[in-house]
Amino acid sequence: MNYLHENTNCSKQKDAMYYNLRMVYITTPDKATAKNLGHKILQKRLAACANIVDGMESMYWWEGKITEDKECILLVKTHYSNMKQLTKLVEKHHPYDCPCIISYTITEDEGSEGYRNWLYSESQR
Repeated sequence: MNYLHENTNCSKQKDAMYYNLRMVYITTPDKATAKNLGHKILQKRLAACANIVDGMESMYWWEGKITEDKECILLVKTHYSNMKQLTKLVEKHHPYDCPCIISYTITEDEGSEGYRNWLYSESQR
């Protein structure tokens, strides 16, 4: 399976660039919910990419007691400028009362520069 095709902008740039990119960590009750949210996010062009990690086991405090559940992770890669709209969309369509939507900054000078360029380009459309 090819994730990045030759016609995408995955090339390195000579000058340093500030991307302001985010990795968004979202937990869901199951794979179907993660897939549904991922499609909604991508269709609205609020992200360049979404990954689903199924089979996670969670333990957390809820309503005064420790709860254990099977969950699914939805990882979304986007630009900072999309975060408010992306968060509102997830909150609107998520079945949880208090969904986990956490944004992490993607380090500017580590990892694949070509991938960061592609991610920046696709999340700015």
